Amino acid sequence: MEAVSADEFTVEAVERALQQLYYDPDMDKKNVAQKWLTQAQASPQAWHFCWALLRTDKVPEIQFFGASTLHAKISRHWSDLPPGQLDSLRSQLIAQVGQFASGPKMVLTRLCVALASLVLHVLPETWPTAVPDLLRAFQTGESVTEAGGQAQCLALLELLAVLPEELQSSSIPASRRSQLRSALAVDWSSVCSLLQQLLQRPDAPSPVRERVLRCVSSWLTLDIALKDSEGLLESCFALLKESELFDTAVETIVSIISQPDCQRFADSLLKVVPQVLGLQEQLKKAVQDGDMETSHGICRIAVALGETHCRTLLEQVDHWQGFQALVSMIMSCTGTPGHYPVDETSSSLTLTFWYTLQDDITSLDAERQTLYLQIYRPVYFQLVDVLLQKACFPRDEDYAAWSADDKEQFRTYRVDISDTLMYVYELLGPELLRNLYDKLGSLLTDTTHPSSWQDIEALLFGFQSIAETVDVSYSDVIPGLIGLIPLITANNVQLAETIMFTIGSLAEWLADHSLMLASVLPVVLHGLSNPDLSVACVSALKRICRECRQDLHLHANDIMAVSQAVLVKDIHKSPQCMWIMQALGFLLSALPRDEILGKLLSLVTPHIQQLEKLANEPPSSANKLPIVHILGLLSNLFSTFDLNKQSERLEVMRPVQTQPHNDNPVVVVLQQAFPLIQTIVSKWLNEPEVVEAVCAVFEKSLKTLLRDFAPLVTQLCELIGQMFGAYPQASALDLTRQLVHIFGCEKDLFSPIIALLELITNITMSIFHLGSRDHPDVVESFMQLHTQVLRRKADLYLSDRLDIKAVFYCGILSFKCPETPTLKATCLLFTELISHCEDIPAVREVLQEDGKLLLQTLLEAIGGQSPRSLAEHFAEVLFSVSRNCPSMLSVWLREALLPPGFPSSHLTTEHKEHFCQQILREQVSKRRMKDIVKEFALLSRGLQGTEYAANY
Repeated sequence: MEAVSADEFTVEAVERALQQLYYDPDMDKKNVAQKWLTQAQASPQAWHFCWALLRTDKVPEIQFFGASTLHAKISRHWSDLPPGQLDSLRSQLIAQVGQFASGPKMVLTRLCVALASLVLHVLPETWPTAVPDLLRAFQTGESVTEAGGQAQCLALLELLAVLPEELQSSSIPASRRSQLRSALAVDWSSVCSLLQQLLQRPDAPSPVRERVLRCVSSWLTLDIALKDSEGLLESCFALLKESELFDTAVETIVSIISQPDCQRFADSLLKVVPQVLGLQEQLKKAVQDGDMETSHGICRIAVALGETHCRTLLEQVDHWQGFQALVSMIMSCTGTPGHYPVDETSSSLTLTFWYTLQDDITSLDAERQTLYLQIYRPVYFQLVDVLLQKACFPRDEDYAAWSADDKEQFRTYRVDISDTLMYVYELLGPELLRNLYDKLGSLLTDTTHPSSWQDIEALLFGFQSIAETVDVSYSDVIPGLIGLIPLITANNVQLAETIMFTIGSLAEWLADHSLMLASVLPVVLHGLSNPDLSVACVSALKRICRECRQDLHLHANDIMAVSQAVLVKDIHKSPQCMWIMQALGFLLSALPRDEILGKLLSLVTPHIQQLEKLANEPPSSANKLPIVHILGLLSNLFSTFDLNKQSERLEVMRPVQTQPHNDNPVVVVLQQAFPLIQTIVSKWLNEPEVVEAVCAVFEKSLKTLLRDFAPLVTQLCELIGQMFGAYPQASALDLTRQLVHIFGCEKDLFSPIIALLELITNITMSIFHLGSRDHPDVVESFMQLHTQVLRRKADLYLSDRLDIKAVFYCGILSFKCPETPTLKATCLLFTELISHCEDIPAVREVLQEDGKLLLQTLLEAIGGQSPRSLAEHFAEVLFSVSRNCPSMLSVWLREALLPPGFPSSHLTTEHKEHFCQQILREQVSKRRMKDIVKEFALLSRGLQGTEYAANY
């Protein structure tokens, strides 16, 4: 479409543009038409051409654009309305709504929204009787069963429904919104009266009553008081008997009784209780008939009442029986027969109610709490039985027929039940465990009635749910439970898994009762060879090895033998193999010192031999994964192999600087494997995954070995230099950072570490020269590395070999990176660097030369180049400058801000001067500095005083 001037926004031109928008296949032309039509809607001529577009001889798409234009003009261009036109606009709009009462529906709705927007502009000052006037205008006297009467009635209901919705969705200031809400609420009684009449009329068609219900839900957003809706609510309950209106009636009832404000009207709430209880027969029939929709809807109503108003209803002590009946009804919903989610969907809705009831009972005063605990403790014991029944797996053949989605929903449902049981334990205490134990004992010892695996599994599941998060060390039934576990015939995967998870949840208890390990450890080790039990079994083993490592000496050979066998046979997936290695790390590091090396070598030798074989083959995609896998096994083993923890146990007050162990077994293994690792690195230098895996082996070892790692430092520095020189990677920098952290103050290792830092800094500088945008992770890690050096061993920069100026300029370039983590790391570096301007001459020198450049770069970032969320990190840098270089800051800041339009065209000279004064005054409060910088960032973006700024 060709460009059209403003005086050509005619009806014909609009129709041509709409034709082009809807029917032209050329997307560019559609976009041009769309843009032109938006301009047309915004023009003053739109007040005139919109009516012509609504003529009855136009097609619905054109009529719809006419109605949308009216809404756009009223909602966004109200001030353009020609003087004296309000009455005419109002009467025309009302007439058009009546005209389109019979459709098309999309045009009617837009006209209703436009009229609603008009009402919101003039209520209550100019048109205080808007709602009563509209009610009169559309009540024709015709019966709602006749076509004309029904259409007019539906049009009125559409208008009433969109009125509160338009208030919610339009951008009206909060104070004005509150005024309008109050003005509309005044008219609720007359609206409510009309809605109630329509609901109660036996001849009112379903579409009318459905629209009435939508109206009710819409007006509820105005915080209508429950006492003002009692009759309407009663009518809604009556509609639950009509299947075609059931779903909408449920939504409306739930909306009404879920209003938190209802709590102010306890008398009204008490009238609702019998209405909800009156649905029990309908609920019972729905459950018998397998009508899941009806049972789900009724359950929603009962839960909405119980959950939202639990506290209020509990406080009505004289009416405790009515509330108890409601609780029983909700219990029946929790225990809906069948399996969730295949046979029923109601029970999951009720779980949060039980939390609410428990919380509200325990928060009452002592007298009422005592009364209600007498009533509800037995109810909660019943709840546990119901929940464990619901947690039962279905029969094997039924479960096999379930879809993957059903199985996943059931798994999530059981997690929710598990959380509920754990919470209920706070109310019922140890008696609950005793109850579960007695039932489990009965099931396992009753020879006359063989129990199903599902019942046994559910009781164990209950135990595990509680033991997972609650300290059960004082319970006297745990020894009995441990004794029962070996009696269970676990010929089913789900039951076997739950046994493993239960054992794992008791690992801390087993650490204090090590004699019982002999009962359960064989169960775990036996299950380790079953791939179907992989996650549960390996998890249990890891937890036992972590918690009970000091007591596993007698079992170490068995654990080692079984673990090594399953690792060699590739029974488990890679993540579980890593867990096994972590478990063995815990186990080995707690053994007597003279046994460790032999067992460690027997464990790692087969894997190192396999690695050697792979290393001698030409690099290929086929052998990359096994190399990464084996390196992963070693790094996971070393991540938990912590002899320092063991000596920490022996010396409670361990000195901060322990003497290194010269014969640390991990060091021995790494020294033997080092040539092999060098071979792998030389062949796979350009393969990030392999390099990362190699770095992980040393990083995990460093974290646990600490100063014991010293014999390997020189070799490792050379290896890192080789890796980083060939293919710069963040993992190599992170490993160097660990080395600096642990050995930065070791004089003997000063030389290899500074040589590595020098090499890394030179290589990274070349990356910056070539363009660092492709390596944000390397830039981030480089910033973190030098921050660590400054914190741990700043006097490394006194050496001529390390160029602090190069680091400074790399940091300046890093401020141009778009990645948030990189920018945060850069801010940390400068914050630390500036704090050393007195003790490191090179820092003082570079700041004197280019402090202004740093300030310019910072201001540019604050002023709009970088995300607003980083403002407080930039403030940290400014605060460091203010604290450490106040005199230089005064000069830099004013010079940097001197150019007009820098760092933003939104800033005036006054803004900049005020900012300078604030910054230069602030040397004490970091919080205040952050506020100053945030305010400046908003000013720079032209956002100060906006709604966004209020939330910033």
